[in-house]
Amino acid sequence: MKTMLRFLICLGVILAVAPGTAFASEGAQAAASVPLSLCIPFAGLLLCIAVLPLVKGEWWEAHQPLVVAFWAVLFIVPFALLFGGGHTMETVLECIVGDYLTFIVLLFGLFCVSGNISMEGDLAGSPRINVGLLLIGTLLSSWIGTTGASMLMVRPVIKMNSWRRRKSHIMVFFIFLISNIGGCLTPIGDPPLLMGFMRGVPFFWSLHLLPMFLFNVTVLLFVFYWLDRRAYRKDIAQGCKPDISKPGTEVKLIGLHNLIFLVMIVAAVILSGTLPGMPAFQTGEGTVRGIHIFGEVTLTYPAVIEMAIILLAAWLSFKTTNKEVRRKNHFTWGAIKEVAVLFIGIFITMQPALMILKANGASLGITEPWQLFWSTGTLSSFLDNTPTYLVFLTTAGSLGFAEGMTTSLGMVPVAMLEAISCGAVFMGANTYIGNAPNFMVKAISDENGIRMPSFFGYIGWSLAFLVPVFVLDMLVFFL
Repeated sequence: MKTMLRFLICLGVILAVAPGTAFASEGAQAAASVPLSLCIPFAGLLLCIAVLPLVKGEWWEAHQPLVVAFWAVLFIVPFALLFGGGHTMETVLECIVGDYLTFIVLLFGLFCVSGNISMEGDLAGSPRINVGLLLIGTLLSSWIGTTGASMLMVRPVIKMNSWRRRKSHIMVFFIFLISNIGGCLTPIGDPPLLMGFMRGVPFFWSLHLLPMFLFNVTVLLFVFYWLDRRAYRKDIAQGCKPDISKPGTEVKLIGLHNLIFLVMIVAAVILSGTLPGMPAFQTGEGTVRGIHIFGEVTLTYPAVIEMAIILLAAWLSFKTTNKEVRRKNHFTWGAIKEVAVLFIGIFITMQPALMILKANGASLGITEPWQLFWSTGTLSSFLDNTPTYLVFLTTAGSLGFAEGMTTSLGMVPVAMLEAISCGAVFMGANTYIGNAPNFMVKAISDENGIRMPSFFGYIGWSLAFLVPVFVLDMLVFFL
């Protein structure tokens, strides 16, 4: 906390002494003229996340806030010198207030509520049981969000496989399926689809992605079953046995009332997508009403309502659940703290990359569905998939098509909309930072003694098992 406080003070001093100019003209100028060198801090932070846990593990655990502050300041100082303190302050605050705040509050709420639900019983992590658990979580993802399903299922999956020696592959496929691909069928499932819903895409349009969903889930679960079957047999051969008194399928959920609070959080997310379109929340100019922060940065009233409901749900969950449930779940605050620290750095330092993408997206010559699938997906693997989705949705809407889905951004052919949606949702699974719950699942797995792959090791799993499936997606659906 002291390190972060020093960082915020340093940030204020930098912006106060940097030259200031008019916000409106400066914002347009910055979007069009951001030098590629300003992406170095983002790349540097990702490299630290990838390498330092391997070479300086204990130091990294103790000094994460310091590393984040270093790279954030390394972005902020040159940006302020180029575009002025005023625009820099606005850019950083817009990132924190408009994106990071709602992101981390949602993660916090789901982390708290899911931590108060425990599963007990005689189920042991066999290949068939694990396929069933992954399938249940994947189906849940579209209805309670990939983050909600991940937080709800991660501890039961870990607990049922606690007796096994080889289990990191289980959590890798957990991230592939539950934390990403499962969220493609409704706007609740993943934030990019929610942004599409807010821009005129019908709520149930995402069911157009059902063939892609079924194809990917079938292929990945088939591959997972044979991988897990092989690992399971090796575990049994080496004397590993499940810690159960008798074989059976009795399962008991403790803290089941917390599903009410989970529904509250889902409702809050839906409200955040619907309230901005209501006249009561709009000014005469059509902008969303809210609390003015600085320049054009506003904390909107729908965002305030969303966060208030989520925090209330988290508080009620803790007040109404016996702490013994959290003890059985090995609940600690370490995972959410790590995500909160690392992702504020990621959100801040990735701004130049997003600005370059927004300024040049329409001139990239990307006009075919398969091109949109790979460009949206590749960038969503390392950048926030929500603005990446919006960039390419805007690009597709500006091409002047006469047929397709009518959105507030223009007419978008259905094949292109499918490609953009699948790219943003599916390929968030390619890296730990591609989607919010990926890193959370990794952190919780690490806390529970599962040796998860390193940053680059996980990408190796993606290249081996995900990318071939995405190539098939392109050949079957987008050519």
